[in-house]
Amino acid sequence: MTSLDAIAGTASGGTLYGIGVGPGDVRYLTLRAATLVRDVDVVAFFAKRGLQGNARGIVDPLIETGRSELRLEYPVTDEIPPEDPSYQRQIGRFYEESGAALMELLRQGKSVGLLAEGDPFFYGSFMHMWRRLEGDFPVEIVPGVTGMSGCWTRANAPITWGNDILSVLPGTLGEEQLTRRLAETDAAVIMKVGKNLAKVRRAVEAAGLLSRAIYIERGTMQGEQIMPLSECPDGRGPYFSMVLIPGQGRRL
Repeated sequence: MTSLDAIAGTASGGTLYGIGVGPGDVRYLTLRAATLVRDVDVVAFFAKRGLQGNARGIVDPLIETGRSELRLEYPVTDEIPPEDPSYQRQIGRFYEESGAALMELLRQGKSVGLLAEGDPFFYGSFMHMWRRLEGDFPVEIVPGVTGMSGCWTRANAPITWGNDILSVLPGTLGEEQLTRRLAETDAAVIMKVGKNLAKVRRAVEAAGLLSRAIYIERGTMQGEQIMPLSECPDGRGPYFSMVLIPGQGRRL
């Protein structure tokens, strides 16, 4: 065992690890996360139908041929609004079935690393597994660099200064509510932009913040784009896109 392996530790059987894999670039994984990806008995990950899954793609350089993997494929993602009863039924059933699959592996004494984009406890599907399993099995959360942290770093945009208040807002909010919350804060990160891009832009402009809003898609990933929101083409952004509004607090 190398000194780095000793620091990071190894996986324990029958334990679920929620592994934060960071914003997109594999080099942003923590030492603990990278060690567990290589060490757990089973690497589990969520994925959209027909796609590899972004979290799985991030750690691809660390996965050796022949590793045992568990793919948890969403029955639906953004095809149906989350408020739709059909979406809630399908996703609820999916999480129940996914939790059962993980339980079976843990009962067999296997260590399972469930990958999570960014940080496991920040807008992640992992939390739905944690809620179902943490009372019955050992669970370790491995924090990761959040997508928003990766984005504001890549944009070279310090997000808060002095006593700035930072608000993290989902772009799925109604336009009026989004505008109001933006007007009440010093700095903001707007997540889940995607198909809500046009609405988000209108809300930012209505709140008087368009001049300092930054649009980022695929931050730290291949195909990264960074530009002022005012110059962003109209239409729909990719799933991995967000808007940053840096604060203007105390600067010494």
